[in-house]
Amino acid sequence: MAWILKPVQSKKEWSDFFDLPWSIYRNNPYWVPPLRIAVRDLLNVNQNPFFKHASMHPVLVYRGEECVGRVVGIIDENHNRFHSEEAAFFGFFEAIEDFTGVSLLMDEVARWARSKHMKLLRGPMSPSTNHECGLLVEGFQDSPAVMMAYNPPYYAELLEKWGLSKVKDLYAYSLDGRKIQFSNRILAHAQRLQKRGKVTFRSVKMSHFDQEVEKILEVYNDAWGKNWGFVPMDPDEFRHMAKDLKFIVDPELLLLAEVKGETVGFALTLPDVNQAIQKVKDGRLFPTGIFKLLWNIKGPGKKQTIHRCRVLTLGIKKAYQEYGIGPLLYTEYLRRGPALGYPVGEASWILEDNRPMNKALELMGAERTKVYRLYERLLS
Repeated sequence: MAWILKPVQSKKEWSDFFDLPWSIYRNNPYWVPPLRIAVRDLLNVNQNPFFKHASMHPVLVYRGEECVGRVVGIIDENHNRFHSEEAAFFGFFEAIEDFTGVSLLMDEVARWARSKHMKLLRGPMSPSTNHECGLLVEGFQDSPAVMMAYNPPYYAELLEKWGLSKVKDLYAYSLDGRKIQFSNRILAHAQRLQKRGKVTFRSVKMSHFDQEVEKILEVYNDAWGKNWGFVPMDPDEFRHMAKDLKFIVDPELLLLAEVKGETVGFALTLPDVNQAIQKVKDGRLFPTGIFKLLWNIKGPGKKQTIHRCRVLTLGIKKAYQEYGIGPLLYTEYLRRGPALGYPVGEASWILEDNRPMNKALELMGAERTKVYRLYERLLS
């Protein structure tokens, strides 16, 4: 059968784009179906503020009449300006185990990137480091935590065969609140800071959610300015993401660290709603999927269905990073999480060369359970 490459333009092609994962993962018990409405929102160039500074090139590949692969090329002007790069990205990658189709997809993204004068291709990022990113290369025997990727093992082999090489690994750690231990030094430091009133912790106030989001954004953009791959989020983009997260956040697990009333750090920990989303098999919230999802998130079965959370991001303003607040936020989470019905958590993702954070997690007794890989290839 002939191979056919198509840019995604028509309603039928977008339908094929959104439907494809179900044919790839139909027999995989660990895969969590994406909510179609969420993917549509993420790729909506008219509504997602990310596309005020980014462009995309979605592509499908068919074998005969059957859609068997997809990818999206992405150029983020904010990233290239902030890092002084000429980089394009690829994301939303899915394909059957056939190198011909993968090669057609990646060749087209590379062609498009070159036509925009880009010098390298990096990914997967769907669509950026502020969203789902990385290719799973270790830890396939567990479902992904909320906003983390999952893929078949063969993806790495096919993409590497095409010419992509590792640029950075991202780690995920399992935190069991019933087993984690802190060193006496960390606990003593926590007690000293809190006893002296230098650092206090509080939960986010949902009645003032918009104001709290502004405080978190200030910390977020200050904290990671020197981190690999980080791109500051503009206020509209950050608020758009916060609006989506508000639906699932547990306010007791969204912690702010304050020094003399100033917000200097935060830790965003989300209930792992993937454990509930997995019940919505077709990814459609309407007409009945919304009831399944709400029942498993908010209903009587909540504690049985969602028993894991994800420490999504943790940031401290640069001026306060020597206070040792990061480990204290973890101690506070591990005090609260089990009491709220989340005995197990995942800390993800952590850059492989973020030695202080990796060391701190190892000293706590956290277990590294998954590795995600980012790849790149120079575009000659």
